[in-house]
Amino acid sequence: MPGFLDRVQALPTLGLGVSTEYGAGRADGALDPAALRREHVDYAGFLEVGVEIVKGLDGDARAWAEQGWATTYHFLDINLDEPEDFDDAWLDAVRATIELLRPAWLCGDAGLWHFGARDRGHMLLLPPVLEPEAVAPMAEGIVRLREATGCEVLPENPPGAAFVGELHLLEFFARVAEAADTGLLLDCAHLAMFQRARGLAPLAGFGDFAWDRVVELHIAGGREHERDGLAWVEDDHGVAVLPDTWAIAEAAIARASNLRAIVVECERNSIAEVVPLFERARALLAGREEA
Repeated sequence: MPGFLDRVQALPTLGLGVSTEYGAGRADGALDPAALRREHVDYAGFLEVGVEIVKGLDGDARAWAEQGWATTYHFLDINLDEPEDFDDAWLDAVRATIELLRPAWLCGDAGLWHFGARDRGHMLLLPPVLEPEAVAPMAEGIVRLREATGCEVLPENPPGAAFVGELHLLEFFARVAEAADTGLLLDCAHLAMFQRARGLAPLAGFGDFAWDRVVELHIAGGREHERDGLAWVEDDHGVAVLPDTWAIAEAAIARASNLRAIVVECERNSIAEVVPLFERARALLAGREEA
C-alpha cells in the first residue's frame, strides 16, 4: 500500500462543513443542516455525522445521504487501543453505515469513549494517556479499522479538563500518525483546552508537528468555568469561540499543506447564530489561498 502522504492526494477537498449526531436537530433552535446548505451552500459543503452504532442514523443524516451530498463519518463508540472493541457485529454495522453515508473518510476522538464493555448511551470521552507506551496500541487500532473498512481513519485529539502523561498532545498524535501511517484531525478547540490546562501558549508545540498529515480541522465554541479555584473550559459547541481557538485555527490553516476540510461544530444553534463563525472560517481559508 502507498504511504499516507501519497494516499492523501486521492482524498477529496470538502471545504467547510457542519457536524451533527443522532437527535441533535430535535433541540429547540437547533441547526437544520439541509437548511444551512440551501441558504449558504459554501458553509455546508459536507456533513460530519457523529455515529454511535447502537443508535444508528437519524432522519437528518439519512436525508442528507439520500441527496448524495458529501459526508464524513465521526465515530462515537470505539476505543481504538482496545482490540476487544473490534467485534464482528460492530464492524458489520460500521460497514453498513458506510454504505449509506459514503463518507470521504472516518474520523473521531482517539480517546476513551467507554469504560468497560461498550454500552448504549455511555458516551464517556476522556483523552488518552500521553505516554510513549500508549502510541502503539492506538496506532494498531487505527490500522485495523482502516483495513476493516477500506476508509482512511483520522484520529482526533479529544477534549479534557486535565491530561495525564509526559508528552505534549501534538507530539503524542504526531507519533501515532507516523506509527499508523495515517492522517490527522486537529480539533482547535480541544487543543486550546490542552494548552490552557498545561499553562502553555496557544501555539506551543507547533514547530515540530506533522502538519502535512493534517487533513481536517474542527472549530467550536467553549464555555469557561471556575469553581473552588479550578478553571476549565467546557466543549459546548456554542457560538462563543475562544480567542485561543481562533489563533490555533489560523496558524493551523496556514501550515496544513494537505488540509481538505474544516468543520464548524455548532449543531445546536440557529443558522443566524452560526453564520458569523462560518464567515470567519472562510476568511481564514481565503487568507491561506492568497498567501
